[in-house]
Amino acid sequence: MSLDVPAALLERAEAGRVDDEEFVDCVRRSLPYAWSVVADVAARAADGGRVAEHAVPPPSEGARGQLLRALASDAIRGGLERHFGVTLAFQNCHRVAAFPPALVGGDAHRRFVSPLAQIRNQSPELRNC
Repeated sequence: MSLDVPAALLERAEAGRVDDEEFVDCVRRSLPYAWSVVADVAARAADGGRVAEHAVPPPSEGARGQLLRALASDAIRGGLERHFGVTLAFQNCHRVAAFPPALVGGDAHRRFVSPLAQIRNQSPELRNC
């Protein structure tokens, strides 16, 4: 699952002139399912000031690919985190959490990103995701 980069944006990138807003807009247009998941958890985290999670399996392999692309790429993930003002955490191809900055490094964040949480969240159905 790649980004759909318009020719004009690619030209600006080759010249070294792309800002975060343009990049994030390209991500939003290219990865709409991933965008919707991240926007949802980010909004809920901001609204309540606590961790917000999404654990619903994607509706298709294409949607799963979007989520993997968005959260496995340092550039994309970082752009999303800056745009929404949260830190994202990810497990098992579809479990996404958004943490408000004040909670990063706290108990809930450490538990979510721990090896124990990853193992406990594993199931036979998810081995091929």
